Amino acid sequence: MLTRLLSFLCLLALSHPALAACAGNDLRTTLSPEEQTRLQAALADAPFAEGNHWRATRDDQTLHLIGTMHLSDARLDAPLERMSDVIETADLVLLEMTDEDETALQQRLTSDPGLLMMPDATLPELLSEEDWAKMSEALKARGMPPFMAARFQPWYVSVLLAVPPCAALPDLANGGMDARIEALATSAGVPRAALEDVETIFAAFADQPRATQIDMMLSSLVDPAISEDLFATLLASYFDEAHAEGWAVSAMLAERYSPIEASAAADIFATMEQELLIDRNRAWIPVLTKAVQDNDLVVAAFGAAHLPGKHGVLALLEAEGFTLERLPF
Repeated sequence: MLTRLLSFLCLLALSHPALAACAGNDLRTTLSPEEQTRLQAALADAPFAEGNHWRATRDDQTLHLIGTMHLSDARLDAPLERMSDVIETADLVLLEMTDEDETALQQRLTSDPGLLMMPDATLPELLSEEDWAKMSEALKARGMPPFMAARFQPWYVSVLLAVPPCAALPDLANGGMDARIEALATSAGVPRAALEDVETIFAAFADQPRATQIDMMLSSLVDPAISEDLFATLLASYFDEAHAEGWAVSAMLAERYSPIEASAAADIFATMEQELLIDRNRAWIPVLTKAVQDNDLVVAAFGAAHLPGKHGVLALLEAEGFTLERLPF
């Protein structure tokens, strides 16, 4: 799923009023027999493939792990109500990014726009005339004048294009599960902290070679209707609590619909999986284990794609001696 930081970065640039609601189709039903076979093979090697709410225990240590989505949706009301007692009675709530982190990041980006800008080139210089024309249309559809985006880092443009034109700004800005959990914790006086420095994701993108960033950007140039369907597929897999499936399907759809070569799209997806999921999951484990050593009850809420798989947070905690139990969401 989109992280809260990436949603925030989109908001910094996209300035159009609220747009039409997205109404895409769940593409999981369109998989070919070959894709179905690949999916089953991927899921066979994915422990903890399902579930949005887990409890990890070790001796007298208790950690609740909640897989989140970073977009507002009325279907989040019931799960939040069911988990409210756990959140309100926690000694600490850990999040990918707190409100204070978001404010500090906004201040830094205001004072140092070079974090998102190329100092030595423009996108029209780096792209063919045809690709820049397509990029311009895609940016305008999302409320971004192309001349304003001409010096953006290519990775940042790929973030902007990941949000379909149909997505309304309030859906990105307010009411995602992360924001709701943080608001509930704040109201109950529960301390909050971040799992990582906010610049971790910046580095994951910005450290990529420019050629890779350009491929990332070009791979995002899908038809708006397909973009809407990809968005709908991710949301559907979240509410089905089927995260390993959702991630595996996303990888296959990236190859299916990307304007660049399928092998290049697969390489990009694998790189982002390593940088945005696997590496961060490993870095979070010492933070989580330290938190439960210092507190009786800890709640950690982060993007649901971090939960499943042999490199997921749940499997890594199990390797640390924790017992995992799936709870109602």
